[in-house]
Amino acid sequence: MWTGEDGNSLFEEGTVELNGVARGDDQSPVIAVNELTFRETVSGGSWDWHKDPVPRYVITLTGTLEFETKDGSTFIIKPGDILLAQDNTGTGHKWRLIGDEPWRRAYVVYQEGTDLCFTPNKK
Repeated sequence: MWTGEDGNSLFEEGTVELNGVARGDDQSPVIAVNELTFRETVSGGSWDWHKDPVPRYVITLTGTLEFETKDGSTFIIKPGDILLAQDNTGTGHKWRLIGDEPWRRAYVVYQEGTDLCFTPNKK
């Protein structure tokens, strides 16, 4: 998710590149980070229009939620999904939890200029 030229938040789906091999597993290149924090929102939670304070990865551990942008576009985040949150200016987004699970997540603030290893899905 990022801020478009018109100031509205946009999103597209993609994957984190896994192109290295370690002990037989695919793995991403090293991504330099500055900060890692964990957060939990109880079931039924929501947050009205806001921007992300800093560019970061948001890794969902539990919970399912719906995000919405100002143009009415929505997308669903589920456990295991990684949101690359870069809409730090403009109109922002809002979200609400769906279902009975809390939203447990990790916020990973990456170092400026690092390769984010994100590849958009082909449309």
